[in-house]
Amino acid sequence: EVTEKIEAVLREDAIFASNTSTLPITGLARNSKRPDQFIGIHFFSPVEKMMLVEVILGKETGDKALATALDYVAAIRKTPIVVNDTRGFYVNRCVFRYMAEAYDMLIEGVPAAMIENAAKMAGMPVGPLSLNDEVAVDLSYKIFKASIADLGAESVDPRHMELVTTLVEGEGRLGRKAGKGFYDYPPKPAKKKLWPGLKDLYPQQRPEDVDIQVLKQRLLVTIALEAARTMEEGIVTDPREADVGSILGFGFAPYTGGTLSYIDGMGVKAFVALCEKLAATYGSHFQPTPLLKDMAAKGETFYGRFAPQAKKAA
Repeated sequence: EVTEKIEAVLREDAIFASNTSTLPITGLARNSKRPDQFIGIHFFSPVEKMMLVEVILGKETGDKALATALDYVAAIRKTPIVVNDTRGFYVNRCVFRYMAEAYDMLIEGVPAAMIENAAKMAGMPVGPLSLNDEVAVDLSYKIFKASIADLGAESVDPRHMELVTTLVEGEGRLGRKAGKGFYDYPPKPAKKKLWPGLKDLYPQQRPEDVDIQVLKQRLLVTIALEAARTMEEGIVTDPREADVGSILGFGFAPYTGGTLSYIDGMGVKAFVALCEKLAATYGSHFQPTPLLKDMAAKGETFYGRFAPQAKKAA
């Protein structure tokens, strides 16, 4: 309905761009009379500070729409990456894995402060719970509901849905914008503090029983593994864009060079072995993909296999 109403008053040559954070562009363009002029231009919060913009190509997006979008992003002095259409695109798919791993840790009884500190020790600028507050906990709730509506109940971990529903519906904790989420946000100059009620949601492990090194590995590996999946699916086609997007989009441990450089730096064979070790204890979402296994067997790197100069040479 929104698409049709907007197109009714747009110039015929206008490009229609959406800033949706997860909804596929192809689906939003379904009611468009000119889907070749429909594109995604995804900003990140806070927009005035975040330099990255994701330009998302729907299945019918044309070259003119892409060129116009890139010109626009350059004019407002942002850095673009171009990705193909999928739910959550590239950056948010990685971000959601980061937050989902934190949900798993909370459910396991890992103290929230250890989760946040482990993330920072791993090189992330903010912990996953703090990040979730920034993007809004009720946005996670809406995204879960949209995924269930479009893809079925199995698309969302019911334990995660229960956690977010408890915060949003049960406690009214919507995130920073509401002054309370995973953290409490008292009036300035007081600093935010983790909500004490988190420890009452699940039986707590003793801090001395939690391996901080494993927490760090889980948080980085789950993000990098999702980045590898987007390459395998053809959502991202250039490892440079995956790396730039991960650092400028959500601050993935910059010392690594980005998500795929993290894998290449460790060595794909070593990364696959680490994934299999984590999968044995923490769940099948850590299972390495067929692409990673193939690369490990051949001794390949992402920059060797997917870099434009390698394609040109081939």
